[in-house]
Amino acid sequence: MGKGNTRRRLIFVFALIAVFLIAPAVLPLYRVSLLTEVIIFSLYAISYNFLLGYAGLLSFGHALFFGTGGYLAALLVNHIPGISLWGVVFVSAIITAAIGLLIGGLLLRQKGAYFALLTLAFNYLFYAIATKWYSVTGGDDGLSLSRPSLDFGVFTISLSSPVAFYYFTFITLGLLIAYCWYFTHTAMGQTIVLIRENEERMKFVGYNPHVTRLILFVFTGTLAGVAGTFYALHFEFVSVNAVSIDMTTAVLLMTFIGGMSTFWGPILGAAVYIHLQDFLSDLTDRWPLIMGLIFVLMVLYMPQGLSGLCFFLKDRVRGMVFCKNIKPFGFRNVSAQIGCKQNERIS
Repeated sequence: MGKGNTRRRLIFVFALIAVFLIAPAVLPLYRVSLLTEVIIFSLYAISYNFLLGYAGLLSFGHALFFGTGGYLAALLVNHIPGISLWGVVFVSAIITAAIGLLIGGLLLRQKGAYFALLTLAFNYLFYAIATKWYSVTGGDDGLSLSRPSLDFGVFTISLSSPVAFYYFTFITLGLLIAYCWYFTHTAMGQTIVLIRENEERMKFVGYNPHVTRLILFVFTGTLAGVAGTFYALHFEFVSVNAVSIDMTTAVLLMTFIGGMSTFWGPILGAAVYIHLQDFLSDLTDRWPLIMGLIFVLMVLYMPQGLSGLCFFLKDRVRGMVFCKNIKPFGFRNVSAQIGCKQNERIS
């Protein structure tokens, strides 16, 4: 049964990869650009879900890492002539990780509402810096940049076209997302969840929750910074919107809409959010109001998000099929028949 589930999951993943690979051949450039945005925000949402869903840390300041990554990309491209694309991504990630280490060391001794409010304060601090330090950040006007070519030493690949950058984003961030999935299955990933569930017991067996949370905070901040770097490279522009509280609200909505109970939930949430925002913004200028109403309804009626709804429907369908296949006699089927009868009464 386990092997069958694993095989089905692998088939689904490879089918999804194939769809993303052939998408530029069948979609218009606008849709390709939208898919690139979905991939970028999927990594951003995954990084936020590590904090909220896995560690139980509600942050209102995750956009400061995302925006910092975007501004670093623009500054590196504009002020270091000839810098490679790999150099932009690597330096942005290192600096963002250092900022995460500094801020995490200050904040992670607090918990609950205090931690959330402090992250909000730091986010506003970075937003104020981005707004007022006009000579560096461009203030409200933002910064423009041109994508560097992809240099492999022997040859270079131009990423000026949306399709070329789409494939680069899909491969690079796809590998990062795959590593994030692997991270959830490591001892470190499991420790984070155990500390969230019972911190005192983990202290008793010798773990240091503060250090574990600090490592996670730096890791998630780095992932958000990389997502912000690709965001700036994708749009070839970055402004104060990238570091605003609205950007944190957006990733919170993506994570909740998709569902915090699974690793793939934030990816689903990012895809739904980006496409729904694109659809609603074409209909009305008041699309944030509609998004807010959708969020309220999901909190009330679908607290597990879309992934929870998918699992619920899957279990219902599987239960119906299983009950139909049960023979009306035999001692081994008695408990299953009782369970099916109970399901019928509940439904």
